Amino acid sequence: MTAKSINVCLVGQKFMGRTHSNAFLKVGKFFDLPVLPVMHTIAGRNEAELQEFADRWGWQHATTDWKKAVTDPEIGLVDIGTPNHLHAEMSIAALEAGKHVACEKPLAGTIADARAMRDTAKKVAKKQKTFVWYNYRRVPAVALAHQLAKAGKLGRIYHVRAFYLQDWGGPGVPLLWRFQKKYAGSGAHGDLNAHIIDMARFITGDEITEVVGSIAETFIKQRDIVTEGPKGGIAGGTKGGTAKNGKSDVDDAVLFLARFAKGAIASFEASRLATGNQNKNGLEINGERGSIKFNFEDMNYLDFYDATSDRKTQGWTRIMVTHGGDHPYVGNFWPDAHIIGYEHGFINQAADMMYMLAGKEPVVPMPDFEDAYKTQQVLEAAILSAQNRSPVRVAEVK
Repeated sequence: MTAKSINVCLVGQKFMGRTHSNAFLKVGKFFDLPVLPVMHTIAGRNEAELQEFADRWGWQHATTDWKKAVTDPEIGLVDIGTPNHLHAEMSIAALEAGKHVACEKPLAGTIADARAMRDTAKKVAKKQKTFVWYNYRRVPAVALAHQLAKAGKLGRIYHVRAFYLQDWGGPGVPLLWRFQKKYAGSGAHGDLNAHIIDMARFITGDEITEVVGSIAETFIKQRDIVTEGPKGGIAGGTKGGTAKNGKSDVDDAVLFLARFAKGAIASFEASRLATGNQNKNGLEINGERGSIKFNFEDMNYLDFYDATSDRKTQGWTRIMVTHGGDHPYVGNFWPDAHIIGYEHGFINQAADMMYMLAGKEPVVPMPDFEDAYKTQQVLEAAILSAQNRSPVRVAEVK
């Protein structure tokens, strides 16, 4: 039986544009899909680079007119991979044009934009779906942690320690959009804490109700003006001039403490200046019956402690999450112990989006705009807590 297809328009051709393009290009090769994505249109601002990008990644059409692209009658799914300040306008325009919409994280640069996106999505929810690229949910180890917690293997959750540490944001990196509040909304907080807040909510199945205390710091307050933008990655190949500089007005690091609805306590730590940590994204979750540990720098493993086993043999079990018959997603790729990488989380998400567009269930829950708005509320609560040096109830952030 031939699968149906859906024409995709991707907006944004930089770092996230590459990851999403690769996912749409490869997903039909590894998964038997009820709906196949067709790479119809790539939209971006840099006309000089756009056609080369389209040719390299397999997009049929290229345009600098995103408004025309996202309302094109031939398009069924619009995918937003732009800087944060553009998410709301583009997503809302696409939703109002009757499209399904996928959007990069965080949902938006501001709580007001995120709320507008959520509210628009609610209005069309009976006919259109929304997806948010919290891709780490679809790393097999993280998906397995979610399944273990849901099955009661951790029991009552006591304590969550979450961290996302990078070191690329040193003083030699010029003033990219990620260091400007008007474009990004926040710095390491929205970029990194967003992921670990989502992972903690996802694995525990619980909601954060209060930020008890928070600290945000901008260590590098002036950066060179960009003379040459990044070529791949986040800041790779970026250059800045020496005569002019500008103000970096977002955080370089944010740490906060929080409470969950069911009584667990948590700490969250994000930094772009954690020297020696390339992409240390992970968490520890400690429960009455067991615990898990995950670190994306070793992404094919999940550590699990079963406190219900015989005391004489209790200890941490290091699970290599590559068994195709037992572990989420990996059976679609390679034989056991033939490990996967960063890009596979995006491929897995693309597969789950296609399943959902056909009315089928994803392997693990998919964040929509409503779900991602809850993470945005926690992000906002942490910033307010840092500014006011006081606790903030998440329900009060609207």
